Amino acid sequence: MELLLPPAAAESLIEIGGFPITNAMVNGWIAVVFFVVVAFVATRRKGLVPTGVHNLIEGVIEFMLLEVQKVTGDIKRAKQFLPIVGTIFLFILFSNWIGLIPGTGSIGVWGIHEGHTALIPLLRPAASDLNLTLAIALFAVISSHIIGLKALGPVSHVSKFVNFRGIFRSLKKGPIAIIVAVIEFGVGLIEIISEIAKVLSLSLRLFGNIFAGEVLLTVMLGLFAYFLPIPFMFLEILVGVIQATVFAMLTLAYLTVATEDHGHEEEEHGTEAVAHA
Repeated sequence: MELLLPPAAAESLIEIGGFPITNAMVNGWIAVVFFVVVAFVATRRKGLVPTGVHNLIEGVIEFMLLEVQKVTGDIKRAKQFLPIVGTIFLFILFSNWIGLIPGTGSIGVWGIHEGHTALIPLLRPAASDLNLTLAIALFAVISSHIIGLKALGPVSHVSKFVNFRGIFRSLKKGPIAIIVAVIEFGVGLIEIISEIAKVLSLSLRLFGNIFAGEVLLTVMLGLFAYFLPIPFMFLEILVGVIQATVFAMLTLAYLTVATEDHGHEEEEHGTEAVAHA
């Protein structure tokens, strides 16, 4: 028997009603339970002035709110986006870090996996499962559209992608304005493709970095179990922070852009200028 490199797909531990429970899901559930406990503790504060762990929790929230406000430019949208962006950041960061706990990826049971006798770990970094990263990416992009619909209204939001309104309004402004409106309609259709690309890029970037780190640590531990993997452990801690920050900031950018309606105003001014020219 030999210790093989971790496969790209998370390994199934058991099945419940035909639904596989993978080792990556277990790590994800640990993160969820942790934050449920943190939320419970945070709501049990008795005094107006936070102390102890409540002081830490409030400090983290205030820091994240300040960083979000730097991007949105106003406190109202910062408070609206913080639950989404903050949850994504903390979940990814915590699930990445608990994936570095000794035993994750190395403690398990020997079994048959894809025709080979291999060690099936009981725990695996949650973000090293493409299913999880794809689900978080879908949540981030869909949330941006839901908030955009609420902030701008259905017509203005949908017009960013399918701009029939611009074509109808250009009919009164001459042939040049119609050509511009048709071009902008085509650009809007390209934006639909970019929304799909957002999901793919977010999920693949996070999965690729975390899975590559897991493979690297497995190789280092296989070469020499003592001292050699330590620098790579610190590197993975840093990678965990970077990946959580990148994912959260991109989500924040999507939310911010989705609630801004500059495109329609620029379209009207641009078409009017062309029509008068």
